[in-house]
Amino acid sequence: MTNSLAMPRPSRAALGNALILFSLIAIALALLSWNANADWWIAAPRAKRWFIAAAALVAYLFFCDRVGRRAPRHDATADYAETNESPVLVVYASQTGFAQALAERTAESLRQAGVAIRLCGIDHIDAQALSSAERALFVVSTTGEGDPPDHALAFLRNVMGQPASLTSLHYAVLALGDREYERFCGFGHQLDDWLRQHGAQSLFDIVEVDNADESALRHWQHHLSQLGDTSEFPDWTPPRYEDWTLIERRQLNPGSAGGGAFHLAIRPIDDSALRWQAGDIAEIGPCHASHMVEQWLQARGLDGEIAIERDGRRESLAELLARSHLPPAGARIGYDAQNIAENLQPLPHREYSIASLPEDGALHLLVRLQLRSDGSPGLGSGWLCNEAPVGGTIALRVRPNANFHPPKPSRPLILIGNGTGIAGLRAHLKARIATGATRNWLLLGERHADRDFFYGEEIKEWHTHGLLSHLDLAFSRDSAERTYVQDKLRQAADELREWVAEGAAIYVCGSLTGMAPGVDAALREILGQEGVEQLLLEGRYRRDVY
Repeated sequence: MTNSLAMPRPSRAALGNALILFSLIAIALALLSWNANADWWIAAPRAKRWFIAAAALVAYLFFCDRVGRRAPRHDATADYAETNESPVLVVYASQTGFAQALAERTAESLRQAGVAIRLCGIDHIDAQALSSAERALFVVSTTGEGDPPDHALAFLRNVMGQPASLTSLHYAVLALGDREYERFCGFGHQLDDWLRQHGAQSLFDIVEVDNADESALRHWQHHLSQLGDTSEFPDWTPPRYEDWTLIERRQLNPGSAGGGAFHLAIRPIDDSALRWQAGDIAEIGPCHASHMVEQWLQARGLDGEIAIERDGRRESLAELLARSHLPPAGARIGYDAQNIAENLQPLPHREYSIASLPEDGALHLLVRLQLRSDGSPGLGSGWLCNEAPVGGTIALRVRPNANFHPPKPSRPLILIGNGTGIAGLRAHLKARIATGATRNWLLLGERHADRDFFYGEEIKEWHTHGLLSHLDLAFSRDSAERTYVQDKLRQAADELREWVAEGAAIYVCGSLTGMAPGVDAALREILGQEGVEQLLLEGRYRRDVY
């Protein structure tokens, strides 16, 4: 993938400006011809003054050119085309300008990650553009009681009101709204439903934003970083972390063919912070390994113990560097510690499903150690699994995830996941057991039963005591013919249909690639397209995938 961008196409405004300029030049030449033989000035300028005037004109034209290049675009569409990549559509429907601003930030984040994008208003998109696109991101607001923005009305009538074939389109929706209204994010959900019903496949579930909620916007950025194939997207608004303490860390899968998976227990400094529901997310503020910070300081001859004042907080330069992007070699940052500190950018947050309930007395995470292409540990997982000292401080914030909160205890619950996705499902099982609900069915996949059955003893005990009425396990590497959770679903198709007919909800947690699409395809085979769409409309099919 190349980062070089083709020159954008001239806008109508630019063409109009050029036409006016040429018209003015033509008028000037005409006036000059009228006065070619006349004494139009009592004394002709000297050669030196002609030279000064010409230099001033050149400088002025250069200045106009630079300003024009830097001026913000107000076109309805803006293209950032790359040589070898089909652009990602970033489409906005905005009433007050906020959705457009978020779409522009979305486009810019992807562009900086080397992704080809095309940014445009929804009134400049038709069915042909959608059917020919491979990926599209929609940032849409809702006005009044569930209505679309004014400039989306034509799209609603001319595109959404007509048949369309969108089977090649992968999409995502960022829906802006206000929970005080009955149809919260109404247009976003209407658009999401229409896209699915016409064959488009969601990249991830709709992200709802209540009154510019910063945590929801960070969740959107989390997904964008995966689309951009980078984990270094800066947070638009960094989380307001609290100080928690890492009290336990142990690897659950020694000898596994996959990356090491670690159970972590983290407690808040203040027990009143033990507040969350099953399905909620932990946002973690990662840090660099201490040796990386020390190497950076030594290369510049700086003392990491120098005290720094920033944002009303006093700490050492080394502590601040640990939480920030380390400026690369050759960056012009100077050698004054305070100046360096004021120009540092914080590291982006990381999100993890919470595997426990507040009643457990600690927040549990299940984190797999991820490796970069060069073999070095990932930022978030490397910090939590290798570097953070037990007994040390973890910067953490709990983010409510209403879309994955538990259903009513009276409703049967089918839980499907793989790998570290058992974390979010474990919290749901604990919540169900606490209420006495036993109509619980768990379908779980991993590699090897003897190494990768995370929380296996606990799960088997729940099953033995009837707290987990159904348990289907798919360990893909334990047999010659690999079996996955979607295969287990197909094998239990009749029973699945019975549970759904009895009102069961289906919750999926785990990998966004592979497992989640495979499970969705199996559900549509078993229940039919209309059956799955009905579950989505009723809120009985929910996903927390990453």
